[in-house]
Amino acid sequence: IDRKKNIFKLSQGEYVAPEKIENCIIQSLFIAQTFVYGDSFQNRLVAIVVPDEEPLRNMLATKGQESMAKASFDDLCRNPDVCKLLLSEVQRVSKENKLLGFEVPKAIHIDSEPFSVENGLLTPTFKLKRQQAREKYGKEIE
Repeated sequence: IDRKKNIFKLSQGEYVAPEKIENCIIQSLFIAQTFVYGDSFQNRLVAIVVPDEEPLRNMLATKGQESMAKASFDDLCRNPDVCKLLLSEVQRVSKENKLLGFEVPKAIHIDSEPFSVENGLLTPTFKLKRQQAREKYGKEIE
């Protein structure tokens, strides 16, 4: 169960508690932080993901993609192959945690900048400021 003001409704009428989904997603070794968003005008969820740099680089190196593993973190986060890889990881972790189909994010955006108190996305108690995150990532969410 989530805080009442954090719960939202998708276009097909299902109510979604994003913190439950975010807690499942960050169980992945490759994901450090996430923000899940949806609203009544959309029928799917979008996740903003901040990858965990070191495990991501190690995994790319073991898959034989040394050149990609040595790229800058910003370049890694912009790479479409990394995006596909992290989306499949989000879906795998969601399935492991037995999330329902409408609770699984269908799209992700990768950001290299971690959420922090300094950039206004976390409270002093390190909780996500959803409204500010929605405003910052509005274009990516649409």
